[in-house]
Amino acid sequence: MKRLLLLFCAYCLVAGLSAQIITTDPVFPVEDQPVTITFNAAEGNGGLAGYTEDIWAHTGVITDKSTGPSNWKYVVAGWGENKEKAKLTHLEGDLWTLEIGPSIREYYGVLGSDTVKQLAFVFRNADGSRYGKTSGGGDIFARVYQAGLNLTITQPAKDFVLVDSQEILTIEAAATMADSILVFEDGIQIHSAAGTNLEFAYTTAETGIHSIEVRAYAAGNEVSDSFAYMVRGGSHVAELPAGLRLGANYTSDTSATLVLHAPEKEFVFVIGDFTDWMVEVDFIMKQTPDEQYFWLEISDLEAGKEYGYQFLIEGELHIADPYTHKTLDPWGDQYIPVETYPNLLAYPTGKTTSIASILQTNQPVYEWQVDTFDPPAKNTLVVYELLIRDFLQNHSFLGLIDTLDYLSNLGVNVIELMPVNEFEWNESWGYNTSFHFAVDKYYGPADTYKAFIDSAHQRGMAVVMDMVLNHAFGQNPLTQMYWNGQANRPAENNPWFNETSPNPIFSWGYDFNHESLATQAYVDSVCAYWLQEFRVDGFRFDFTKGFTNTPGDGGAYDSSRIAILKRMADQIWTVNANAYVILEHFAENTEEIELANYGMMIWGNMNHSYRIASKGYLGVGASDLSWASYNQRGWDQPHLVGFMESHDEERLMHVCLEEGNFQNPEHSVKDLDIALQRMELCAHFHIPVPGPKMIWMFGELGYDYSIDYNGRVGNKPIRWDYYNIPLRKRLYQVYGELNRLKTSNSAFGSSDFELSLRDSVKRISLNDDDMNVHIIGNFATWNHWGQTDFQHEGWWFEFWSGDSLFVENTQFWINFGPSEYRLYTDVKLEQPDILSVIERHQAGDNFDILLYPNPAGDQVSLELPFTSEEKVIRVFDINGRTVYESQGLPGSQTQEKIDLSQLGEGIYVLHVICQSFNWQGKLILAGK
Repeated sequence: MKRLLLLFCAYCLVAGLSAQIITTDPVFPVEDQPVTITFNAAEGNGGLAGYTEDIWAHTGVITDKSTGPSNWKYVVAGWGENKEKAKLTHLEGDLWTLEIGPSIREYYGVLGSDTVKQLAFVFRNADGSRYGKTSGGGDIFARVYQAGLNLTITQPAKDFVLVDSQEILTIEAAATMADSILVFEDGIQIHSAAGTNLEFAYTTAETGIHSIEVRAYAAGNEVSDSFAYMVRGGSHVAELPAGLRLGANYTSDTSATLVLHAPEKEFVFVIGDFTDWMVEVDFIMKQTPDEQYFWLEISDLEAGKEYGYQFLIEGELHIADPYTHKTLDPWGDQYIPVETYPNLLAYPTGKTTSIASILQTNQPVYEWQVDTFDPPAKNTLVVYELLIRDFLQNHSFLGLIDTLDYLSNLGVNVIELMPVNEFEWNESWGYNTSFHFAVDKYYGPADTYKAFIDSAHQRGMAVVMDMVLNHAFGQNPLTQMYWNGQANRPAENNPWFNETSPNPIFSWGYDFNHESLATQAYVDSVCAYWLQEFRVDGFRFDFTKGFTNTPGDGGAYDSSRIAILKRMADQIWTVNANAYVILEHFAENTEEIELANYGMMIWGNMNHSYRIASKGYLGVGASDLSWASYNQRGWDQPHLVGFMESHDEERLMHVCLEEGNFQNPEHSVKDLDIALQRMELCAHFHIPVPGPKMIWMFGELGYDYSIDYNGRVGNKPIRWDYYNIPLRKRLYQVYGELNRLKTSNSAFGSSDFELSLRDSVKRISLNDDDMNVHIIGNFATWNHWGQTDFQHEGWWFEFWSGDSLFVENTQFWINFGPSEYRLYTDVKLEQPDILSVIERHQAGDNFDILLYPNPAGDQVSLELPFTSEEKVIRVFDINGRTVYESQGLPGSQTQEKIDLSQLGEGIYVLHVICQSFNWQGKLILAGK
């Protein structure tokens, strides 16, 4: 079998492509002389074609110490540096020049022991929003020669060309100091010329891949350059075998058939570990008669072994399989800890470029513990949205399994993961998805993701994937396959993407064309894959307002968009009739009503109203929470997924601490304890409102870092220690009890309810045959009279305190303290066992002591100030006898738990003694 190494190293390919974008003067630059670089902005991609403002070079060199084409050395201008020495001069049209001197070595500051092999460039405008790279999206390289004998092939300009048999192919080459130039075909000399220039009209050979090598000679020395061409022989047209789908199909333990959708493409090779990343004539893909698909069966694979592979399209573009289930990433994989992803296949550095795919026959089959799972009813959903990266230090599915008890105890019954499909780079929110069928390796192996879903199902919790199908970015192979490099956007003939987004107001990356049949087939395949292979329970679709080609900002009623979404949902329900379809829509309410009535759920953003209410600046109607109700919006179905916070919104705790009402010095919302109390209050007027509800990660602990901390999408501090802070843990407990009420009592899913959420004192009345509920709370920061509106006379029971109230008149006034709330039911429920409201006592000018619970049961906790001094803690009974003493407590100890199990009910005195302060207070022991 005749074989040819297409990439002598990664440099060769890029240099061949770069020849179309830059030229050098002299043709053979050497490191100890100057060189002029001419950049043609009309070639390649990045959007600099036709650009007339300033352009700068981001530039360095590849030396003999570089480990690959990405390992630039001596970078003189980083990506964000607009250095004058790296500024280009505009010649005319799309031509720009950069003077590098007085020599290449001096310009870059290269050390004497290093040899310069190539100059490396990316050209860009001032802010980097436009850039010049190769047509394949890679960096631009120019070869640096050694003084003396040199040679380069100038025609053809590519390293690999497709030709017909007996075609005339012009070969041109230039050399320095050469006496003669010889041409070899497949190792056999076919032509010679004297001097330093060659122009040769060559007649191509027969079917197969052939190498052309040009050699220059001088004084016994020799240098060479080469390219390859292919003559296709016979027919490569064949019908697609029945039963195959796009991507890798495993036809036996030792074979796989790859299928690619690539209309209008002329030819495609498969390269990979099984070809040593070389082009082989037997690995050209067959094309279907309709010229829509390419396919190839690969045999003699080792069962269970992972193989990297790529599609090489028309000899130029290397892409990973768009349908791959796992990728090899030359940039991000090296930073994934082995603890997160053990035994990750190494990238074939030096053999290819760009992201590659992985195939594996005879893969281990995950054994599911839960074969059938009945997801919770829509009107009882308590959804917990989380970003694994900012939830767990080890950012892994395995670690996520360990937190399921925490979420289960919180009363959550749906976990909504922000995107876990393979996305660009490692550190991301995930809304730059590049491979929709692959699990992002930064979170761990695919089987561990399955184990997480399985474990959640064992606890009765559903799992929803956040799916991004509005847009993609440049690493997505579907964008690369049909690309307009000059305009830096998808080409007009791209089967999946619009050239430009019809929505110029809200636009990210490159816009999927959801009217395209190719896109619809892709969307259906993506959704079916995760539903069937991973048993996810549904999807939250990002920015579905963009699923349209109707021009505008997407806010108006759009019948074409409705049709697109209904079609998509119908296909999902064909696969799983119970699957959740949740839309981030934010469009015209009449449109959302129609989608909700069809069975989809819609995100309901109430962040603005809850922020005002929580801060305590209430005004007339300013804190109206009524829009949190689906029936207030005129919806027939309880399909509004209401939320106070989400990944896209500011934290309530942050705005309370920064902007809270502080007019009442005894109840300043800027105080941490008060702000946490406000979070409890808000939760009472969020979770119990009928219909599905969502909690944003750590909201149940009063997370107080701004969305803009470390940049909007930057990593946020992971504060699991908040759970050990009493008032934050109490908030968690309040959330948990409210969630359990919602998921276990039909009254909280009732369609018969009344809301009064406009004024300072807000009310919720839920009516049900089994139980009625009446919730009332004061959002003012002062005492405030509020009128009740109980559903009937008779006995009512306050959930948190266990107190009973006999109502003789359903409407009467109660004087509520600031941030006070009460939850009444007409059926007595078990009083929840949560931390009491914590007493804060001033022990000195700069010292506070926190005492909880009080009244106490078996034990009481003290939060003590940090000092370097020892502390003594004593408890006295009413007769002055010491019943507990802790001597010599170190100053560094800030928490003490006092065992009261041997004491009887009654009143005691607690005494804390230290050199800096001396404090005593009353302690009530209420019994077990």
